[in-house]
Amino acid sequence: MANIFQFGEHHPDYPVPVINEREARAGAGILFFLALIAFMNAWLSGDFAPTQLVVMGFFADFFLRVLINPRFSPSLVLGRIAVRNQIPEYVGAPQKRFAWAIGLVLASTMLVLVVFNNVRGPVNIVVCAICLLLLFFETAFGICIGCKLYNLFNKERAQLCPGGVCDVKDRQPIQLVSGFQYAALLAFLVALGFASTLIPGAPGPVAQGPAAAGTQTVQPQSSSEEERCRVPEFAKRIGHEEKWKLHNGCK
Repeated sequence: MANIFQFGEHHPDYPVPVINEREARAGAGILFFLALIAFMNAWLSGDFAPTQLVVMGFFADFFLRVLINPRFSPSLVLGRIAVRNQIPEYVGAPQKRFAWAIGLVLASTMLVLVVFNNVRGPVNIVVCAICLLLLFFETAFGICIGCKLYNLFNKERAQLCPGGVCDVKDRQPIQLVSGFQYAALLAFLVALGFASTLIPGAPGPVAQGPAAAGTQTVQPQSSSEEERCRVPEFAKRIGHEEKWKLHNGCK
């Protein structure tokens, strides 16, 4: 029974229970992928059924992680399968439990709002955005924001942090960012901004003349333009007419 209700694995080389960080990041990536699909589906189509299903899955997943055992979390099981051929990266379990407890609170909030009360509004967007942000930082950068908050609420400092960030040390040369690298990044952003002004349909200079005074001349559509903007039957059958026009630049 003790092996069922426990958090983290005991390793003889470490003073605290540990979690495989590679597995945790893989699980975060799986959850992020599913949450993003559900969020965009609800945002674009107004269909909240997939969102409700994902929220229930999130709650069950974090409930198992925090209150039962991470070994039985579906996303972490899939993550373990995905990275089973990689060398484990051991990190401290206590701060992970604190971070995942934050996830459980967010999942519980969404369960009450979206599933039980069918609430749709800015609160849902904010909570969902926080979830996506936390998952994205963990899976993309290996940064566990909840783990960083752990030290603010616990006297014992976190040990075995991902990437060794808990240990005070000097950065190695390969980790330093030079002025040339910053300049290259800035040049890329400037060039990208300039390129965006060359895209057809991008906002241009403010029009002068009658249009600027409030009188706008509407040009009649040519026959070729009407033909190009004729909605295909498949888009009509799935109720995608307006989206098809929007995606193809047809007003």
